[in-house]
Amino acid sequence: MKISASYWIFDGGLDGTLQISSAMEQARGLGFDGIELGIASKGVLTHQTTKEECEEIVREAEKQGLEISGVASGESWTSSPTSSDDKVRETILDFTQKALQVTQWLGTDAYLYVPGAVEVFFLPEAEVIPYDVCFKRASEAITKLVPVAEKLGVAIAVENVWNKFLLSPLEMREFIDNFNTSQVGVYFDVGNVLLTGYPDQWIRILGSRIKRVHIKDFKRSVGTADGFVDLLDGDVDFEAVKQALSEINYNGYVTAEMIPFSPGRPEKTAAAMKEIFK
Repeated sequence: MKISASYWIFDGGLDGTLQISSAMEQARGLGFDGIELGIASKGVLTHQTTKEECEEIVREAEKQGLEISGVASGESWTSSPTSSDDKVRETILDFTQKALQVTQWLGTDAYLYVPGAVEVFFLPEAEVIPYDVCFKRASEAITKLVPVAEKLGVAIAVENVWNKFLLSPLEMREFIDNFNTSQVGVYFDVGNVLLTGYPDQWIRILGSRIKRVHIKDFKRSVGTADGFVDLLDGDVDFEAVKQALSEINYNGYVTAEMIPFSPGRPEKTAAAMKEIFK
């Protein structure tokens, strides 16, 4: 497996102000094989980024000796596909269609997609959506996106996140299979499931549906978002994770998503990724 750094782990990454060339230089300097870029409605990479601009980013990656391992977006947290507001749902649909095109222009084939939420834990003012309504709206949104994803050859990779939705690997598997296309899969996050489950079990159950993997660590005893800790400081059994990934013949990128940035964290993350995966 190849190790990748999320653009978000670097200073200025989460708010989209860090120049991509600088993020790439840092990733290369830390010994990563690739970088996962982040796309949002504002920042250095957006749904309005042109083909020519993407080609320049690809050239910069080649210059740095890096691959673009994927493209991630958190846009769906605040502009949710499961919102009760029709205009919000239309806005995120338009954004995602354009973001899928940007992803293809960047020469990669996986787009991390948050499918909506029953609850947004870090936005107390956000509406709470009934679970069955969330399921229906999330399904409708992806169904509308599938033709674009299939045309572009870019997978909509649904991430398991703290949205109180798709809470088990069996439900995630059924949700993905309902679309009956290889262009809908999973961006599996090993740290996000640790509070209620076992990453290796999820990996075996989801199997080839897994398009990409996010690496984080988490302490069960904390039980809140404060439980996300530096790699090798938490309770993730990385040997079990590696064994499960081997069993499903996963040989793609594993991407470190250690956020928020703090001084020294990218360096510590790179060292841990090498220890775990190389």
